[in-house]
Amino acid sequence: MSRPQVLLTRRIPAKALARIEEMCDVEFLDGGSLTAAELAAKVPGKHGLVTMFIDPVDAAVLAAATDLKVVATVAVGYNNIDMTAAKARGIVVTNTPDVLTEATADLTMAILLGMTRRIVEGDRLVRKGGWKGFSFDFMLGSDLRGKQMGIVGLGRIGRAVAARATAFGMRIAYTRGRPEPGDEAEAMPLDRLLATSDVVSLHCPLTPDTKHMIDQPALARMKRSAYLLNASRGPIVDEAALAWALENRLIAGAGLDVYEDEPKVHPGLLNLDNVVLVPHLGSATIETRTAMADLAAQNVVAVLSGKPPLTPVG
Repeated sequence: MSRPQVLLTRRIPAKALARIEEMCDVEFLDGGSLTAAELAAKVPGKHGLVTMFIDPVDAAVLAAATDLKVVATVAVGYNNIDMTAAKARGIVVTNTPDVLTEATADLTMAILLGMTRRIVEGDRLVRKGGWKGFSFDFMLGSDLRGKQMGIVGLGRIGRAVAARATAFGMRIAYTRGRPEPGDEAEAMPLDRLLATSDVVSLHCPLTPDTKHMIDQPALARMKRSAYLLNASRGPIVDEAALAWALENRLIAGAGLDVYEDEPKVHPGLLNLDNVVLVPHLGSATIETRTAMADLAAQNVVAVLSGKPPLTPVG
């Protein structure tokens, strides 16, 4: 009996790969970013597809994949996959929730401290020889204790960020999502959250409703002393509007781990000292990326074995 055929758009850790290879034949695509047309040319005859969040699994790709049973994305978000087309063709779509929650929350706080304590800005200054020695009022940042963090999207990652922020003495407000029993978080409309928060941290999925949620009017509602964090999906923030707000000091600073058109970054952000730019490292720890790949592999094996997926979406 022939073995199932699985296509991987990137190489994954050996443990996860071995799990798939035990019952399937595997083909890799290691050519970097793929177009939908390039992916569509490779999927005929494949029964499983393991993708990253940047791979465009659109209706045309799924139409070409006449034997496809499962698409396993190694990510939490799945906005790169045409869920309507997948459902119409009976294709199971899975993601990797939970396993990246703690790493992403850790990075969110790292970016926050990098902004509010001007760590990245100070590092650049020291490296170029601009530091002239201690001065009492030099490069003053902002405390977190007593400040309000407004979380847009109080899901798994949002709650993990809230726990960390609370440990730093911050109070939590949120919109979209719900707290766990015992959480001390105040629900409020987005407009009020923007107007009252000292830090606005984005942790919601990218949908038509959330694309450019943070635009010029939204940024203009924020405090001039406030900071914006985005560790969710790039297009939630209008980068041109953010560059405008930062240049005009309408907000104090921003920290981004994701971008509208990765790996491109809006040129207006590149030379600003009051923005921290991180190359999409939210889940980038050895332990977390290994766990993500392994969960995706388990989903593929389960579906191709005729069993229910572990973490289906849609």
